[in-house]
Amino acid sequence: MTVGRTLLRSFLVVATLAGGLQATLADEWRTTSSLIGESKYGNDFQHYDYVNPDAPKGGTLNSVVLGTYDSFNPYIVQGSPAAGLVGFGGGLLYDTLMEQAADEGSTNHALIADAFKYPADYSSATYRIDPRAKWHDGQPITVDDVIWSFQVLKANSPQYSRYFENITDAVAISDREVEFHFNQKGNRELPQIVGDLAVLPKHWWEGTDANGKKRDITRPTLEPPLGSAAYKIASFKPGSEIVWQRVPDYWAAKLPVKIGRENFDTKRYTYILDDNAEWQAFTKGGLNDIKPENSSRRWATYYNFPAIKAGDVIKQEFKTTSPEPMQAFMLNQRRPQFQDRLVRAALTYPFDFETMNRTLFFGFNTRTSSYFQGTELASSGLPQGKELEILEPYRDKLPPELFTQEFKLPVYDSPQAERKYLKTAVDLFAKAGWVIKGGRMVSAKTGEPFKLEILGWNDTDQVISSPYIANLRKIGVDATLRLIDQTQYVNRVNNFDFDVIISQLGQSESPGNEQRDFWSSKAADKPGSRNYAGIKNPVVDALVDRIIFATDRADLVAATHALDRVLLWNFYVVPQYHRAVVWLAYWNKFGIPAKQPSYRGVDTDSWWIDLDKEKTLAAKYRGSN
Repeated sequence: MTVGRTLLRSFLVVATLAGGLQATLADEWRTTSSLIGESKYGNDFQHYDYVNPDAPKGGTLNSVVLGTYDSFNPYIVQGSPAAGLVGFGGGLLYDTLMEQAADEGSTNHALIADAFKYPADYSSATYRIDPRAKWHDGQPITVDDVIWSFQVLKANSPQYSRYFENITDAVAISDREVEFHFNQKGNRELPQIVGDLAVLPKHWWEGTDANGKKRDITRPTLEPPLGSAAYKIASFKPGSEIVWQRVPDYWAAKLPVKIGRENFDTKRYTYILDDNAEWQAFTKGGLNDIKPENSSRRWATYYNFPAIKAGDVIKQEFKTTSPEPMQAFMLNQRRPQFQDRLVRAALTYPFDFETMNRTLFFGFNTRTSSYFQGTELASSGLPQGKELEILEPYRDKLPPELFTQEFKLPVYDSPQAERKYLKTAVDLFAKAGWVIKGGRMVSAKTGEPFKLEILGWNDTDQVISSPYIANLRKIGVDATLRLIDQTQYVNRVNNFDFDVIISQLGQSESPGNEQRDFWSSKAADKPGSRNYAGIKNPVVDALVDRIIFATDRADLVAATHALDRVLLWNFYVVPQYHRAVVWLAYWNKFGIPAKQPSYRGVDTDSWWIDLDKEKTLAAKYRGSN
């Protein structure tokens, strides 16, 4: 059970990345850029090589979403955005300056901006607006829209404010060109990440609604906003349904990144309150056409209902080459019981991955042992070479084991392993001033019991947490699980109101500015950041900057190895596991390209409705599909 695996796969393409724009191409207009070498498509990019460029348009994609929503403004902390809207990037509604490639890591292609350039010192970037770009009301997308969007998103969006921290301003230099200025030089990522800016309609947000009330970008809203992307909101029932309609005259439909994609006329999202109801909706058909599967048990044992046996529902595994996320128990150091590294280390040992994988997950999962799993960026062995050179100045501020021992997680590979590792945990607690009295882990000084509460919101959280809690209780830790509804959960996580959560931190092959949002001291105090562990470590801050200002790929790899190792040896999280595949089950109503993008694993935007298949299903399953 990998939490949010497929969502994460989709979401990873918006989490860019650092290091590698070619200085030799400075001041040249570029329509495609990559932070890792050159894109495979080059300057004659026509369309993605995996799509069907003649894919038919039409039909409805039905989806189910857990929880509820109360806003169409995803760029603020308040409110729960509706399906189709995201807190970073443009979602279904807004195009961005450039679009992250679906089949290559750390690569951008032209969208609202038809090209960009930057000087040799990386002190700025200039983006040129495609004159064809327009809003759904027919008005052109302008340089003013871009500048206003940059200003309001940096001021109000937690994600953009950190991601664009070193972008100081945006100025018009012509009616088509906007120049972004940076407060530092040598950050090779900055020119490209500007392309991730979602462009919002200034004239709409600064206007008034049907009642004459002035709109406010800083507040939640249930008035469907004006957009520019392939879909617009057609109808909605607050909190329970939202329907998106494809825009027939979408301005970018013939651009290379869009050809053969975004083929469904309608995308309907129905909200359901729990996992079981979602599962029942899928098996019956009609509400949910494609089910990303995260449950190992369900994947192994549940897919035997009649539609599966008849071949009307297909179960398929898609391999992916993108980096694996760090899924873990996040230990919130804002809570005093987690501020001692020895305590955090102790909490690592009761997690018995091997038994869980065998008894709960059918052997599908692999233990995660790096924050950059599945890439050359993952640390291993002992630090040496350039990495050791980077770490050496911080030796007296780092755990000494970091330099002398290979980082290894406990392996429960024998009947004796549990006794061994639980004793190790008890010994570490003792070094930190905690002892077992009367079967309870208590402070040797005050007698206060050691307590932790894992906060969750679904059945998967319970399955993952229960064995861990059982082992913690064996050493006297008062460990509990509290499940709350999704809206409460999101609000509490955004405000760091938890002891422990299960979450994921996704990486790219070219880490950069987003590392500040994960690990920096500043992010630890900013609601909505992804520094769930509350890390405030000057060495980590320095290493993040070293990554951001890496001079070349080799320097980036060495700096990332160093950061990975420091994070691991500080035991900020209890790592769990990953799978290098995407699991999907879907009703057999689609046309699907024979090839899917290996980096992302699957791109359902390249699928289309096969009308003959859909009619067959409709006749066979009353009211479905």
